[in-house]
Amino acid sequence: MNQYYNIETKEITSDKKHLMIKFLYHTIIGRGILKIITKPFVSQVFATLTNSKISCLYIKHFIKKNHINMDDYEVVKYHSFNDFFTRHIKETARPISYQPKDLIAPCDAKLTAYKITANTELNIKNSTYTIPSLIQDENLAKEYSDGICLVFRLCVDDYHRYIFIDDGEILTTTAIPGKLHTVNPIALASVKVFTENHRVISVLKTKNFSDVIYIEVGALNVGKIHNYNLNKFHKGEEKGYFSFGASTIILLFKKDQISINNIFFANTQKDIETIVKQGITIGKKIK
Repeated sequence: MNQYYNIETKEITSDKKHLMIKFLYHTIIGRGILKIITKPFVSQVFATLTNSKISCLYIKHFIKKNHINMDDYEVVKYHSFNDFFTRHIKETARPISYQPKDLIAPCDAKLTAYKITANTELNIKNSTYTIPSLIQDENLAKEYSDGICLVFRLCVDDYHRYIFIDDGEILTTTAIPGKLHTVNPIALASVKVFTENHRVISVLKTKNFSDVIYIEVGALNVGKIHNYNLNKFHKGEEKGYFSFGASTIILLFKKDQISINNIFFANTQKDIETIVKQGITIGKKIK
């Protein structure tokens, strides 16, 4: 019997042909264009457009195209497409377990899970990453050997606000600038997305799960990772949000702090992502 309640899992299939992404990453002309569109000024121009009033015209089409259930969200008037994209969800749509032992998902996402070995290599969609290269701190990375890494990949149809997984305080926050590449699975096979993208790395001292590394990763045309200026936090409290685009959150846990549902490991080994919703229980504190 599944000891974790409130979990819904689905396989992410690749039936759709992501022709534009294939073109950008797998052709000479496409890679030339990619060098231009990943420049910061392009992201700034794109941000200006998505923050304009005229961008509201795209909202209805976006909702229909991505099958977004707007019944989950607060009913308000949007002043731009980005205003819509960073919309607030109804509290009843994302219930949270406040039991201290329950580990909750920080966001809506497609989840993959990895056990961190002594060599600390993560295989993410045919690309290999190390924890030191991800956080750029060899000594800190060693503290998470034999721990667990959870990768939450957000798509454009997901809710793009993310929350804290426990009570605690922020010990350190480091921003690492980088190129803005897409987190689309096709791109992941060609570019070390998580080590090239802009990311914000926070070390959280949590009440129940020891020190946790919480990483936000920006993606193509996401010029901003918006984190609130907080020192102490509570479980379920909003940590921040992403501007328009698909983005990623990565959580690193130390050894013997959590256990998670084995379905996440099993699916990851089959190259399958598991759909999770913000606030659901995905694991437990190890007593």
